[in-house]
Amino acid sequence: MQNSVVADVHRRDAVLATIGRLVDNARAAGVPVAWVQDVGEDRVPDSVPWQIVPELVPADDEPRVDKSYGDAFEDTDLEPILARLGVGRLFVAGAQTDACIRSTLHGAFVRGYDTVLVADAHTSEDLTEWGAPAPEAVIRHTNLYWQHMSAPGRTARVVGTDDIEF
Repeated sequence: MQNSVVADVHRRDAVLATIGRLVDNARAAGVPVAWVQDVGEDRVPDSVPWQIVPELVPADDEPRVDKSYGDAFEDTDLEPILARLGVGRLFVAGAQTDACIRSTLHGAFVRGYDTVLVADAHTSEDLTEWGAPAPEAVIRHTNLYWQHMSAPGRTARVVGTDDIEF
C-alpha cells in the first residue's frame, strides 16, 4: 500500500480503512504483520512514492520486505522471515489485485502456505484502456477463483475482514 501504487486505485480510501482494521485486528490477536514494498519505476527506497501511505503505519518491529517482482516471495527474504515468525497461514491484502496480489497468492500456495485472500482488502487501478476488465470485475473474479483453489496439504480461502478469526 505504497503512495504511488495506490494513488489511483479503485475505492482507495475504503480499502485503506479496511486494511487498517485488518492490521489492528491482527496486532490485537498477536498475529504477525509483514509489509511488502515494491521497488521499481518511481519507487526508490525511502522516496515518497515508495513509502507506505500515511493512513497505515507499520510498527517498528514488523518486518518490511522490498520486492522487485509481482510475487512477494520471488528473490526476497519473505520466506525466511515467515519461518522465523512461525507463520504457516497467510492473509493477503493490498494492491494490485491483478498483478502483485495474484502472484503472491500463488507464490505462497505453491510454497505450502495456507493462503487466505481478504476479500474486501485488495484493489487495483483501472486498466480498461488496455483491454483489462474494470477493477471491480478483477476483484470479484479474483475472489471467485481463489475460493476454489485446492492442493494437497494446504488450503485456499477467501474471507472478508469482519469474518476473519485469527
